[in-house]
Amino acid sequence: MKKQNLIFAAILVMIAIVAPHFLKNYGIYLLSYWLIYVMATMGLNLIVGYAGQKALGHAAFLGIGAYTTALLLKAGFSFWLAMPAAAVLCFAVGLLVGFPALRVQMVYLAFATLGFNEVMSLVFRNEEWLTGGTFGISNIARPGFFGISMDSGIAYYYLVLAFTLLLFSVLWGILKSPWGKAFTALRDNPIRAESLGVNIQRYTLLAFAIGSAFAGIAGAFFASLVQFIEPSPFNAQISIMMYLMVVIGGPGYLLGPLVGAAIGVLAPEWLRFAEGWYLVVFGGLVIALMVWLPNGLLSIPDLIRDKRQSRAASAARTLAARKGATA
Repeated sequence: MKKQNLIFAAILVMIAIVAPHFLKNYGIYLLSYWLIYVMATMGLNLIVGYAGQKALGHAAFLGIGAYTTALLLKAGFSFWLAMPAAAVLCFAVGLLVGFPALRVQMVYLAFATLGFNEVMSLVFRNEEWLTGGTFGISNIARPGFFGISMDSGIAYYYLVLAFTLLLFSVLWGILKSPWGKAFTALRDNPIRAESLGVNIQRYTLLAFAIGSAFAGIAGAFFASLVQFIEPSPFNAQISIMMYLMVVIGGPGYLLGPLVGAAIGVLAPEWLRFAEGWYLVVFGGLVIALMVWLPNGLLSIPDLIRDKRQSRAASAARTLAARKGATA
């Protein structure tokens, strides 16, 4: 990670630690909600930003994680067993969903994953014997941690923050490993990557599986945060929103999900003054960002640096031409 990114990350962590003490209950709830989407979009960023796959079904994995956790908690299992179970199940389903990526690419893969999301939405809605259907599952317990109750909003927030930092560290380690190099090679030039010995099928499936596991963990925390789940938070519209979070923050930027999720989760709250028009305002902001900053908000420093380098190179060429003309 670049030095400026490390400084930016450290500042964000400090703000995240201190911020709840200046907020009321709903503000703390929103911060927890934001961090859960950061977890989920970190996994999506691995698939989209680093492995270069177009996936529009990530909310389904958030839902699988949430429902798995809720059902296991209702069955009497501990959250600390339910959450890993949700991650493992999402990892396995991610492997299966990754198979279309071996045959279809770009927009076709986006449609395939969107179709998967629709199938899972139907399962969540119609299989009432398992999911409760539109009535959902209520009274989902929050976990304890070494005998400490997490029922209060601020205690649960710090637990979510701790796991967000843990997953961030795991993702950083993955990207620094040979796996991370293989993912970026797969994104930048799959043909060249294959000629260098990168197993495209293996790493495509691995990206989907790991990214899905991240969403499963986020889903586990989501279920315990809201304490009631039903199908609507896991539909295709949410998947598209999660994809936009990655694009707005900056696909392929490690800190992109922090910024993108903040826009996706907090912007609707900021735009409440627009009442029924807030979706139009939000959509306009997203379009403007994608037109003017197609690589996301975190690409701004790179754009500034590139412009400076371009100006310096242009000035050097002009100076060299003048010297040549006077020689």
